[in-house]
Amino acid sequence: MKALTILLIRISTGLLLMLWGVIKIGAPERAIEVSNKYYGELISGENLQMGLGGAEILLGALVCLGLLRKIVYPAQALVLFLGVAFIWNYILDPLGLYLLDEDSRNPLFFPSLCVFFCDARSARIQG
Repeated sequence: MKALTILLIRISTGLLLMLWGVIKIGAPERAIEVSNKYYGELISGENLQMGLGGAEILLGALVCLGLLRKIVYPAQALVLFLGVAFIWNYILDPLGLYLLDEDSRNPLFFPSLCVFFCDARSARIQG
């Protein structure tokens, strides 16, 4: 059962990365909006979005296939960690009780924390 659970975590987090990559390539204007809002415009260039999208698709595919694990799993954990780090206030206050207000709260970001910890745990077990 443990092996199946780890496989499913690996595939689902790999697919998540691939989905983000497809969005960056297929709808760079939407990815730029997200960057502007949550990442302080650090990755707002269209060419940068396209490059990051391609890299995320490749990384996600390698994760799903279980290839190059010693390189790919830490890279995936880093990408997921950075995603959580930039939305820390949504993680700490998903209901908008003290850091956010009613208009900016978003409990849908909270699962990002779970995804990161599941991925980090499975990478440690498999690596």
